[in-house]
Amino acid sequence: MRTLTAATTLAVLFSSAALAATPASADSSKVLPVKSTGDIVVDGVHQRVFVSDPGNGKIVVTDYSGTVVKQVTGLPAVTGLELSADSGTLYAAVQGADAVVALDTATDTESARYAVGDAPTSVALADGKLWFGYGAAGEGNIGSIDLTSEQHEVTLGQEGTFWYQAPMLDAAPGSDTLVAGAIGQSPVYLASYDVSSGTAKRLAYTSDAGSTLGDLQVTPDGKDVVVASGAPYHHQVFKTSDLTADGQYASDAYPNSVAISPNGTVAAGISGSYEPDVYVYRPGATTSVRQYDFPNTGRTSGSDLLADSGLAWTPDASRLFAVTSNSEGVYSLRYFDAPTKAATAVTVNAPSSAPRAKKLTVTGKVTSAIALPAGTGLTVTRTDLDSPNGKSLAPVTTKADGTYSFTDTPPAGGKVKYTVKYAGDADHAAGSGTDTVDVSRARPTLTLNNNGKVYSYGKDVKFTAHLGTTYKNRTVEIWADPFGSDKPNKLVKKGTVNSHGDLSVTLDLKRDTKVTAKFAGDARYEARSANSTVGAKVSVSTSVSGHYKSRSTWGHTYYFFHKSKNPLFTTKMPYFPGRQQRFDFQVYYQGTWYPGDSQYFKLGSDGTSKVQVTGNHGEDVGWRFRMRSDYINGTSGDTVNSTTYGPWKYFTFTN
Repeated sequence: MRTLTAATTLAVLFSSAALAATPASADSSKVLPVKSTGDIVVDGVHQRVFVSDPGNGKIVVTDYSGTVVKQVTGLPAVTGLELSADSGTLYAAVQGADAVVALDTATDTESARYAVGDAPTSVALADGKLWFGYGAAGEGNIGSIDLTSEQHEVTLGQEGTFWYQAPMLDAAPGSDTLVAGAIGQSPVYLASYDVSSGTAKRLAYTSDAGSTLGDLQVTPDGKDVVVASGAPYHHQVFKTSDLTADGQYASDAYPNSVAISPNGTVAAGISGSYEPDVYVYRPGATTSVRQYDFPNTGRTSGSDLLADSGLAWTPDASRLFAVTSNSEGVYSLRYFDAPTKAATAVTVNAPSSAPRAKKLTVTGKVTSAIALPAGTGLTVTRTDLDSPNGKSLAPVTTKADGTYSFTDTPPAGGKVKYTVKYAGDADHAAGSGTDTVDVSRARPTLTLNNNGKVYSYGKDVKFTAHLGTTYKNRTVEIWADPFGSDKPNKLVKKGTVNSHGDLSVTLDLKRDTKVTAKFAGDARYEARSANSTVGAKVSVSTSVSGHYKSRSTWGHTYYFFHKSKNPLFTTKMPYFPGRQQRFDFQVYYQGTWYPGDSQYFKLGSDGTSKVQVTGNHGEDVGWRFRMRSDYINGTSGDTVNSTTYGPWKYFTFTN
């Protein structure tokens, strides 16, 4: 049973945007649909966890994995929770309704409601009655509900004017001693009461319980109360009989939560930027056997914060639950398995690099809060390219100081991982460690032909990759990456090389292309790649129109135009967005061709470009001219092909 109560109403709105930032933890966590938390209890019979949400006026019910199974609403400002001894009823202090509500834990529905007066905040079972702290500021008091009578009589005002506001209550199961603490006061007052007569009779009080009470819980034997309050750097312990100091649990600043399992295991939590956040103590011990630090799932520095009264045990102490929140107002329910077993750390130290097939030495150490004896057995696994699922090596044992060592001769190269594991026992959690060695591999020969060659447009070109000696892997991949962002790199051939070590593929080249041969490597030879970048020209054709005749003369075919006619040259080349053809123009004079100014003309989407030569052709009569269309890599608007010069077209004008 979890019997602590505290209304830590951190009124940060819970939004769908915050829900997206689901936190993670080393063990497990689930987001809670709350905007504040008041208390948490664990029902071991039905394996349910109950978390009160004062801000939303509801109790969230989850299973042991933290998955929400129900939300009980209509409970305004609900805070303290208490579970009956048989786990059949959950009692909740509902401030906003001035009532204590009973829920049937089998159905998670309301089974009774008791009007108890002004704003109850906490509940505790002791000596057959349900006790509750209630009252507004300046009017704090203690009341009870008689659960043994048919009328369930409510008795108020059992502590005069001692409490400034509603106190936090707790009692051990079956005990007749009740402990109360002042919420929101500094210093913190504690008082203990004998309730065996049916009314609360104060036994003792103290004002030495620190400041800003976050939580308190009475030990299962009823002899002590553990207090989590802000000022001391530890969790204080007081005797319930006279509230004198009876030890402490060393934790850190800002203690705000405590949970004690039925076997006496103590979980002490703090709220702040200090690490760790939770300390676990075995029964009778004052040195923690386990510590937990929450991750940071928010946007500010520091870990997530433990909620006041935010810890709870399963009855068998096999699992510890914790309610946390981050800087975005997201609350999570975390759980930690086997928290009473001492954490075991296993270090593994292997050389950073080593030659293959040569002996190497691995060392390490096993440490735990509870020292392990000499001869503790460890398992060793080697994971490498030959054994991707791991291969068991000979087990090793520790020396008296926890150290160990072993030798191994890695048969495979590459990344070789050694994993050393300790299985755990009744007192120790399992632990493991790893380290990786970069084991050398030989460098294989891999070549690819045709690098630097330029081919005509649409040429079928055979590329051959040659792989030299390897161990087991004889597979080669050939990739082709045509120039231009619109064409992806593509696997064009994958296969086993032939007996000569060759693998070939024929490509239809229409663009400049980077061809790559890849060998993935194997256990004894490293990965290799070889590149071959080849060029592909464009196809260029130019037709002439407007001439009245053509004939072979002066060593070429000439087109003859009347001086009144403008020649039209139509060029065709493969289209590419933004591509232009360069129009070259030259005139013949005294045995030499002299260039005019070249101009660029954009291609249409069909890859054609029409250029008409205009002017006073009467002045051109008798002169000899020539033109050609070119693709110039870079200046023609793209770089996906190699520079290509079209054929010259010769022409002249007559009267």
